[in-house]
Amino acid sequence: MDNNDLVHLKNGGIERLLYIMRRLRDPKSGCPWDIEQTFETIAPYTIEEAYEVADAIERGDMNDLKGELGDLLLQTVYHTSIGEEEGHFTFNSVADGISDKMVARHPHIFGNESREKSSEQQILDWETIKAAERATIAQTGALDGVARGLPAFTRAVKLQNRAARVGFDWPKVEQVLDKVAEEITELKDATTQKNRHEEFGDLMFVMANLARHLRIDPEQALHDSSNKFINRFRYVELKLKSSGKTPIQSNLQEMDALWDEAKQKEK
Repeated sequence: MDNNDLVHLKNGGIERLLYIMRRLRDPKSGCPWDIEQTFETIAPYTIEEAYEVADAIERGDMNDLKGELGDLLLQTVYHTSIGEEEGHFTFNSVADGISDKMVARHPHIFGNESREKSSEQQILDWETIKAAERATIAQTGALDGVARGLPAFTRAVKLQNRAARVGFDWPKVEQVLDKVAEEITELKDATTQKNRHEEFGDLMFVMANLARHLRIDPEQALHDSSNKFINRFRYVELKLKSSGKTPIQSNLQEMDALWDEAKQKEK
């Protein structure tokens, strides 16, 4: 098949996409913007596309999810294209790498181990395998390999989970609540902006730990609360608009009363 035919082949699959990227990145005939991109410049788009995938899932929009998954796949193709150009890896070697990892991490499916084990035991086995993998790349510490670029709450929970698996954890949620109270007191007592910054961070870290003990995803909980805030504030805006006002023409007392109305309507 002629390569130009592949560009327009409707069912060309991954080979079509890989070829399109090679054309876009061609130093002589490619797109100037695409040629200029690097791992560093593409990374923010990769993160953004992952969030847009999550947003489509939350909205239950399967047609949009299909498109967003395509956008996310393009990010992988972008990075592997750059990696191939620089001699680091290829799309196929990346695919082979994750395939090897999945086989190695599921000996109860692809090996001789029994499938008759609980989800909790599988998680422990998974962590044991991952620890062995980290050891082969000089990551021997319990906290090694937790990405710095994760959302802050997610990173905190991952670090705490790692520490808990080696016994560094409060056994009771009441102890975490006591620590929350302690951190609030320390924040109240902070006298400089630097101290407030540090104490606020400590409080958020403990709140992440509290969420972990309560089996709550702190990112999702804050996300849901943000959506609730949006819905309630929109109610306030609509009620003010019906009386010919905008929020700036209102006052806190009036808006707070409308806010309480919105809360009552949720019950």
